[in-house]
Amino acid sequence: MTATSAVQTLDISPVGRVEGDLDVRVDIRDGQVVNAWTRAELFRGFEIILKGKDPQAGLIVTPRACGICGGSHLTCASWALDTAWGTEVPRNAILARNLGQLAESIQSIPRYFYGLYAIDLTNKKYEQSAFYEEACRRFAPYTGTSYEQGVTISGKPVEIYALLGGQWPHSSYMVPGGVMCAPTLTDITRAWSILEYFRTNWLEPMWLGCSLERYEQIQTYDDFMAWIDEKPEHANSDLGFYWRMGLDIGLDTYGGGCGRYVTWGYLPHEDRYQKPTIEGRNAALIMKSGVYDSYTDTHSLMRQDLARENTAHAWYDEGTNDIHPFDRTTQPIQNNSHDYDGAYSWSTAVRHIELGRLEAGALARQLVAGGRHGEDWQHYDGFILDAFKKMGGPNIHLRQLARVHELVKLYRQAEHCLREFHLKEPFYIKPTEKDGRGWGATEAARGALCHWVEVEGGKIKNYQMIAPTTWNVGPRDNEGVRGPIEEALIGTPIADPTDPVEVGHVARSFDSCLVCTVHAHDGKTGEELARFRTA
Repeated sequence: MTATSAVQTLDISPVGRVEGDLDVRVDIRDGQVVNAWTRAELFRGFEIILKGKDPQAGLIVTPRACGICGGSHLTCASWALDTAWGTEVPRNAILARNLGQLAESIQSIPRYFYGLYAIDLTNKKYEQSAFYEEACRRFAPYTGTSYEQGVTISGKPVEIYALLGGQWPHSSYMVPGGVMCAPTLTDITRAWSILEYFRTNWLEPMWLGCSLERYEQIQTYDDFMAWIDEKPEHANSDLGFYWRMGLDIGLDTYGGGCGRYVTWGYLPHEDRYQKPTIEGRNAALIMKSGVYDSYTDTHSLMRQDLARENTAHAWYDEGTNDIHPFDRTTQPIQNNSHDYDGAYSWSTAVRHIELGRLEAGALARQLVAGGRHGEDWQHYDGFILDAFKKMGGPNIHLRQLARVHELVKLYRQAEHCLREFHLKEPFYIKPTEKDGRGWGATEAARGALCHWVEVEGGKIKNYQMIAPTTWNVGPRDNEGVRGPIEEALIGTPIADPTDPVEVGHVARSFDSCLVCTVHAHDGKTGEELARFRTA
């Protein structure tokens, strides 16, 4: 081989500032990634733990899958039992569930942006950028002015969650038939004041540099770019500054991915899902479900029966065929060696039965929000889809814009919940327990999350979860197709193999959460978890 065509292999173990243990291997030729493997190195066992337990054990156990999105797991666990038992859920309870999840998602956005992602902008690679010194002043960990205020303010919204659930994280206030809380007028007033504090102390003055109403006027990518140039307050807001710097340093030029996107949709409407069924969920969501196929520029609804898991390259003894979660029995294996032609991850490869590998997350949600499928009354927002097309497809920078763009609409939905409570009406209707199959889904901040449960003889016969990062970080499937993050890494430019910040950019742009992705613990692997090797 010539010097220019030699392949250099980098093993990054673990990737920093990612929830859980993510390992990445990349092959680099001529300064670009030409092959990639993502490895989920943590195996925790929730499906195994829950087997044979009381059906409501999932309400206690699954919120502890993650310390940052436990409310989303609780939402899924509750709706799964609601659909299995055929419960009735009063409108106040739907509002209380939605409000808890909204509070959790609102806190996640600044915490993720400042605490995990924006720190990369202070890397020495960008010293020649005109934005570098200001990026360090704002985004440097612990000392950055925006870092400090952004991470601090992220703790405020979950105070609303604690008003409902008594604590955050790991509350279990959502239960089949409703919620175990009855907010008072004082609680609602306190929640309003917390929202207002978040808006007036950070969201408008620091993040947007304008009112929510002005930002809501943005409908297209051209509108957004005009908004940035409209006033110095817009251009110098954290959002405006980040967007301008990202374009300057080329974050819009790589990190694409698989080109197809999935969302389960979220926020059931309080008047349309009081008698929940699996089949009736899509037509009852404020934020609609769907799949966007960028290759054909088409939108379609997403249904749970279209999901499949494949373990051909994962550490499970379950064969190589696709299997629906209702039919899956989790069977981990003891041999956890890294065989890149065989099994190399605890994550499964999740697929759409017809469209194959799909990316989950905020970008997926916003691309689906730009579709005209679904019900006429459901939420529509064409901004990110327009930006996607005008920027020539997906990239790291757009993935971030989609994530932070949601802040305003989530804030508005939280206002809606607080406005719609009828405090003299019930928050809970006692269900009748019975055997059956149930499914609950939502959108965690990181993307599509769902639980499947089968109850037989009054006990859990089978429990399965597919988390957002399972979609994104999964290994190759039985056809050899890379997972979305693996695919997004292809073509990534690596300026310095001893400090491959670009790999971190791509991995962190998905806000990967490995603690949710795989579900058991095996103390016999002896796997080394802190390693960086250049080979």
